Amino acid sequence: MKQKKVATIILFTLPLFIFILFAAIKLSTYQPKDIEPAPINNRNHAPLLPDNSRIKILSWNLQYMAGKKYLFFYDEWDGSGPDKRPSPEEIQKTFKRVVQIINDEDPDILLLQEIDVDSKKTDYDDQLAILLSMISPEYKSYSSCWYWRASFVPHPKIMGKVGLKLAVISKYKIISSERHQLPVMPGNFIIRNLNFKRAVLKTEIGLKSGQTLTVMSTHLDAFAQGSDTMQKQVQAVSDLLNNLNNNSKNWLIAGDFNLIPPGQSYSLLPEDEKQYFQKETEMELLYNQFHVYPSLNDIQGENIYNWFTHFPNRQKAPDRIIDYIITSENIIPEDYFVRSNDTLDISDHLPLVMEFTIKSR
Repeated sequence: MKQKKVATIILFTLPLFIFILFAAIKLSTYQPKDIEPAPINNRNHAPLLPDNSRIKILSWNLQYMAGKKYLFFYDEWDGSGPDKRPSPEEIQKTFKRVVQIINDEDPDILLLQEIDVDSKKTDYDDQLAILLSMISPEYKSYSSCWYWRASFVPHPKIMGKVGLKLAVISKYKIISSERHQLPVMPGNFIIRNLNFKRAVLKTEIGLKSGQTLTVMSTHLDAFAQGSDTMQKQVQAVSDLLNNLNNNSKNWLIAGDFNLIPPGQSYSLLPEDEKQYFQKETEMELLYNQFHVYPSLNDIQGENIYNWFTHFPNRQKAPDRIIDYIITSENIIPEDYFVRSNDTLDISDHLPLVMEFTIKSR
């Protein structure tokens, strides 16, 4: 009789417990819509971009200001990296180095990835607000969006709150901004909700002519082997860009695509890492449809080493291209390059810089 009573209690309470658990996970994690407005902050009397001007952008994955002294768990493909977080002193030092590069390049627009906001591993600081306080007051027009946010992630190397953002920071007036959700990696209910929600932050900068320049910051998935996540995310980016073309927009997108370009890149990867990339890279779709930088001509032969943008903290030097700038046909590059001579100590990514003009339609 007693056993029957216990079984009855379990029968009725277990579904309730599961419901509460699922509800708690849902409520404590970011649940974005496919497309949603992103908040805009414009400085007072923010100017419009002059027509026919030379415009400079800088795109950079900042690795949440962690620097290069650590071997984080994700720096090893099996997740065995020992370090959980950077020290406050290293974060402060990295902020200063980032600001030095921004001040020196003096871009019109910054397209940034991996900015921590309210995350345990960076002491719950708002890194976007800190960066804005340290750079020129000209950069007071900005927009940002989350692509990882959860009150508690029970990973043994995390065990706490996470918050990660994309950002667009501009000297010029932002007219509109939207967050576009990318396809998510497969997994059970818990994993899907606690994992990244990769996105494109699509922001329109005003031109004096009344037109706009659409600039987009993005960061695609990593560690998606064994699924078609990367194909789906690249296709989603392609669809977004083709839609902008169909609406005669001036646009560019930049960021960390976590994919190698077509050509010899695959053969240059360390042997033990080739299994994590496709020989026929997913980036080929974007190269076939749009103007991608570095171009295929740029990365021929020995020149490819000038375009490496990434090196995991386990590596001594950059060893692959996974960061890109992609533009519409009427964006005319005047100069573009990877700034590598003095940035190897700042992030696991190097900054991409482009100067361009917009050709009249």
